[in-house]
Amino acid sequence: MSSADFTSIPILEYGLLARDRAAFLSQLRHALIHVGFLYLRGAPVDTTSVIAQIPRVFALPQSSKDALSMRNSEHFLGYTNLGTEFTKGALDMREQFDFATPHQNEWKEGDPEYLRLWGPAQWPSDEELPGFREVVEKFYVDTDVLAHDFTGLVVEALGLSHDALSDFFEPPGHMQHRGKIIKYPEVKEGASNQGVGPHYDSGFLTFLLQASEQRGLQVQNFAGKWIDVPPLADTFVVNIGKGLEALTSGIALATSHRVLSPPPGSGPRYSVPFFQMIAQRVVLGKAAASLTFPPDVLAERDRRGNPTTDSVNYTEYDTTPAGEVALIGRIKSHPDVAERHYPQLFKAIFPQGLPREVSAY
Repeated sequence: MSSADFTSIPILEYGLLARDRAAFLSQLRHALIHVGFLYLRGAPVDTTSVIAQIPRVFALPQSSKDALSMRNSEHFLGYTNLGTEFTKGALDMREQFDFATPHQNEWKEGDPEYLRLWGPAQWPSDEELPGFREVVEKFYVDTDVLAHDFTGLVVEALGLSHDALSDFFEPPGHMQHRGKIIKYPEVKEGASNQGVGPHYDSGFLTFLLQASEQRGLQVQNFAGKWIDVPPLADTFVVNIGKGLEALTSGIALATSHRVLSPPPGSGPRYSVPFFQMIAQRVVLGKAAASLTFPPDVLAERDRRGNPTTDSVNYTEYDTTPAGEVALIGRIKSHPDVAERHYPQLFKAIFPQGLPREVSAY
């Protein structure tokens, strides 16, 4: 079967590492180069506790959720109400909270504006939602450890030296990664079923916990067909971001994906993505030239070819610091936040003022 015809997402067993490391790395290499998505089963992260918290946060009174509005945060962290984002001109139907790993902002006057993007998240109070922050923050910290370890496996699978990606992360205590808790409500009769439209993720790796039984996630293969990625017990869905694709000169492949809203009567879909970020000052296009891949990896990429899908490319990575790419994406997705906290950048991107439809893609 050619890579253009993949019809399912490979499942990698984390426990295989201890039994047959070479086999695991071979499977990982195939997923990186030919699919861009994989299931990772058996990773050492507690998911049960965070799943139990999800209905609680969405059950908060609307006034409590609105008090955590992303508009309060120069870091673009907080609550976003249902039906306020668009992808490729179509309305996304999802309600969400943007959170992040712990971080104290280090921006100072004269620094690039994009360094303001990392900082403390907004959390429900412990009085209103006891234990929520502790559980969710621990989940993201633990997933950060998993992502760091998995990045080392990516490096090994692609035949690079063990420290090949170390310059693209900040030292401990100076790095922040982001996450969301998302609710996709049931689609209304006669309405669009777009939970979120076709897109790529921007960073290095995404670890997605599908936190309910409702399907909806789909990946686009290189022939343009949409492939279901149903929830599987004890798994993360891991996918390649455009940042890692750019850094590896297209060897590791970012793949277009979308989420369809649950059908009427099925209940809401919940998901918890973790987005592994990139050191903000790095220009990935320049950095990519410093990596040398072994001939067998390059040959495998060449056999795959250069597939294209109908999502939008992050071409800014070629010449722009990764932090600026991330900030531009946030401004396009949430111009109301940018208007309040980044007025000059807002005017440069939206000279006519707040648009009626907002989309990063």
